[in-house]
Amino acid sequence: MITQFMEELPEGMSTPDFTRKPIALTIQEGKFAVFKAKVVGTSTPTVTWSRANGEIHYHPDVCLQKYDETCQEHTLEFPKVAPEDADTYKCFATNEYGRAVCTVVLNVIEVGFSITKEMQKAGGGEDVTDFRKKLKRRNPDGTREEKPMEPEEKVWEILLSADKKDYEKICADYNITDFRGMLKKLNEMKKEREEEIAEFVTHIRTLKHIDVNEDDCATIELDLDLKDPNSKIFLYKDGVMVPFSKEESEGMKHNLKQVGKKYVFTIKKLGSEDGGLYSVDIEGVNVFSTDFKIAEVDFAVKIEEVKAQEREDALFQCVLTAPMNEIKWIGKSAPLSNSEKYEIIVSEDKLIHKLIVRDCAPLDGGIYAAVAGIKSCNAWLVVEGDKNPANKGKKAAQKFIVNVPDSKPCNLQCPPKFIVPLKLHTAPQGYECYMSCAIKGDPTPHVTWLRNNISLNTNTNYLISNTCGVCSLLILTVGSKDTGEYKIVAENSLGRAESSTKLTVRGKC
Repeated sequence: MITQFMEELPEGMSTPDFTRKPIALTIQEGKFAVFKAKVVGTSTPTVTWSRANGEIHYHPDVCLQKYDETCQEHTLEFPKVAPEDADTYKCFATNEYGRAVCTVVLNVIEVGFSITKEMQKAGGGEDVTDFRKKLKRRNPDGTREEKPMEPEEKVWEILLSADKKDYEKICADYNITDFRGMLKKLNEMKKEREEEIAEFVTHIRTLKHIDVNEDDCATIELDLDLKDPNSKIFLYKDGVMVPFSKEESEGMKHNLKQVGKKYVFTIKKLGSEDGGLYSVDIEGVNVFSTDFKIAEVDFAVKIEEVKAQEREDALFQCVLTAPMNEIKWIGKSAPLSNSEKYEIIVSEDKLIHKLIVRDCAPLDGGIYAAVAGIKSCNAWLVVEGDKNPANKGKKAAQKFIVNVPDSKPCNLQCPPKFIVPLKLHTAPQGYECYMSCAIKGDPTPHVTWLRNNISLNTNTNYLISNTCGVCSLLILTVGSKDTGEYKIVAENSLGRAESSTKLTVRGKC
């Protein structure tokens, strides 16, 4: 079926169509199955797949969507087809002018299949009902038993509230190898939890995972309709109840603020001890859980005040003590992302992060903040109006102005000093390991890395870098030979400083 989105198509444009449609398949369980499709259309259509019952979980062990440029063929592959893959599938080809849809059926011939056996394999010997009862043990008043969570309980509670795109990473973190078995068990547990939640909640609009703000706080946000506004709400960290106030209180670390149907938990004065699994229960039923992982990172160089003339671009820049793919930028209390107005740049080594504010206007002035892990820094952007009437409405030539204090005749030289020392590390065999520290000194110190007192500076098995005083060492594939004491020595004409740590290598997971 083809749907055209407009009455008349522009010249040379066309709606999508199938030149090869996927065909129905009947495949024995455990065999390889694939749907193939070819599409045409101008502009080039985007191809997506769906199934009638549930969602398609893309994972190397379950299902893969591919496109072969050589033969211009789109495929949906099942490496080892299972009975739960049997369903009616649809292939969509879409562009801005229309959409084409093709429906196809996958039948699976079961061979000695036992759902009980599969559930036991997925749950390590327990069926889903028994394991779910274990997860939701409660006291008569609806509170949880006072005990830390077992690792198996923790991972399933994380998965129940996780985004589907995060399943694969969570499984890798917790060494779950049977991805298909996990999905089967998780779907059963979700159905049961939805029934339990429906007893107390009529509608859930938003569940936001934990978010760190620039004011040294983190928040968990829920937007939902309670059947009874007086229902008891509990907060837990790693299975242990967390006391909280319902009013702003200086003495309480945790508080709950309710605005209409929105509930916001706040964790104040963040520290490394605040990491863990936070769970929100309503009348003894777990509604939402979020895993708060705290990155071991700080600012080696913080952002500083920037002054810019109207219509100029302004640049904020910071340097981290450990690499991060991205940090959170906030402008006047609102999160920022790449757009025509803002450009976010990350260096190749992930240590230097920049924010460019384009074409500054007076309204852009205010406080901007950078958040990395639980650390944050902020600075003012001061936009000065252009007093020349001839330049009104014209964009100034691009230049960045960073406010630098007036120079004073003083001696800034100092011996090397570690701002952030090395930390203890434990790494699984076969994984990568990253060590870093931050050093200051003038003249710039010469840095030497050593393992068991042998220099590593010329050893090509280690990637060593020094960016703005942040010194790092990366081992791409950790082996048993990498175990030992690591030391970094910083020297200049005024002195010498050392920092050391130990690397412990675990066997393969």
